[in-house]
Amino acid sequence: MAESSVLLSDEAATLRLGASLASGIGPGRVLHLSGELGSGKTTLVRGLLRELGHLGRVKSPTYTLVELYVVSRLNLYHFDFYRFKDRGEWQDSGFREYFNPHAACIVEWPERAGDLLAPPDLAVRLAIDGEGRRAWLSAASPAGEAWLLRSLQRFSSAS
Repeated sequence: MAESSVLLSDEAATLRLGASLASGIGPGRVLHLSGELGSGKTTLVRGLLRELGHLGRVKSPTYTLVELYVVSRLNLYHFDFYRFKDRGEWQDSGFREYFNPHAACIVEWPERAGDLLAPPDLAVRLAIDGEGRRAWLSAASPAGEAWLLRSLQRFSSAS
């Protein structure tokens, strides 16, 4: 499947990448976000949600584990599995039902659920790179591949 990386020179660039990812989010889509603490995962989600028209606060669901955003009749669930200690917590959480053809799901720290979490359409790994960040994007489905290509085109044209 397709892979690419982009340099994000500052927070504004991370927000732009998030906004470009909004073009492919929709019912049934799953986006995984990985990276160390402070690498920009929630900032990326903020950019995506702003592009979809969400004007309210966007916070990391580290303590609540999930935040629901209803945008344009889309139920978008933003998960954060950082506090999961083992994959059994995923099994006990009851979150499996959220991953369905009618909802979009964004998951921070998906590796904490292990192989119990289905592969995403698109995965983004963020890392601190000097004063900025680097994002590696990889598609894991045909829909994810189209999403990746469309998002990269939008990101390039907005830069």
